[in-house]
Amino acid sequence: MTSCTHTRRLGRAILMVLASSLALPSAMAWTDKPVKMLVPAPAGGNIDVIARLVADQLTTDLGQPMVVENKPGAGGAIAVQALRAAPADGQTVMMIASNVLTEIPHVLKGGFDPLKDVKPVGIVARGNLVMIAAPNVPAKDFKGFMAYAKKNTGSLGFASYSAGTISHYAGMILNQKAGLDLQHVPFQGSPPALAQVMGGQIPMMFDGYATSRNLIATGKVQAYAVAGKHRLSQLPEVPTLTELGYPDLDFSNWMGVIVSSGMSPELQEKIHKAVRNVALNPKFRGRMFATGFEGAEDWNIQQLTQAAKTEFERNAAIVKQFNIQLNQ
Repeated sequence: MTSCTHTRRLGRAILMVLASSLALPSAMAWTDKPVKMLVPAPAGGNIDVIARLVADQLTTDLGQPMVVENKPGAGGAIAVQALRAAPADGQTVMMIASNVLTEIPHVLKGGFDPLKDVKPVGIVARGNLVMIAAPNVPAKDFKGFMAYAKKNTGSLGFASYSAGTISHYAGMILNQKAGLDLQHVPFQGSPPALAQVMGGQIPMMFDGYATSRNLIATGKVQAYAVAGKHRLSQLPEVPTLTELGYPDLDFSNWMGVIVSSGMSPELQEKIHKAVRNVALNPKFRGRMFATGFEGAEDWNIQQLTQAAKTEFERNAAIVKQFNIQLNQ
């Protein structure tokens, strides 16, 4: 082989590699047009924060703009109805926390079937629940709080960010399993509930770590336990309730992308691959971690669908057991 021939072949190989690299975004893309990402929450909330991180990375990966559109209200139903009304062509997707599908429908009529009308196609993060207490509570750990609560039976409460949410479920199950009598005090969202706990008006609540982490770090609330089976990487010194003998207190929400169930399986799979690529991206994971979320399981569409069904059925049983009423 002459030197000239070798050079030409090497040049062609390099061009092929470059062409392949340049074609990567379009090969990964499921559309050649801008994509709308619906968010069932106001700007600045946890779902919105994750949605914008995912949208930024997808814009880079796919070479198409991802436009975030906030549609809060009705427990996510307004955004879900907008998703269902749009053509199932991949131009409209939705970022959710799993409670939109697995908690809220049990206590709030949204006009859609969370297991049939929409399809989860990708998971990017997980938000974990932490048991926190007011700074004026004398107990400094979970065991101390148990003693304090039993000494003050019937006179203490726990806050939640609405009836029928995991912050409510966790408090009711703790009452049952630990023999406590904490009174449920519901609020409309995490911020007003946290304000009451910080102020010492209500001694305890279960809250998402993403919203309480700065308060824990600055001593404005105390962290007693993680409501899960695994310690949080950002709270390594805080035990889990499983470790403490309460394995039923295992609550968290996954954050991910859903589409209309009318979308073709082939298009669902393309979107899944693109979202999975984001979830595994080190830059995205670093930014996600900084907001207080943890990495999520690497589930395919079938596993994610089954997880949503399992979570929905578990929560349905809790609602029935504790007679939590549906808000019409």
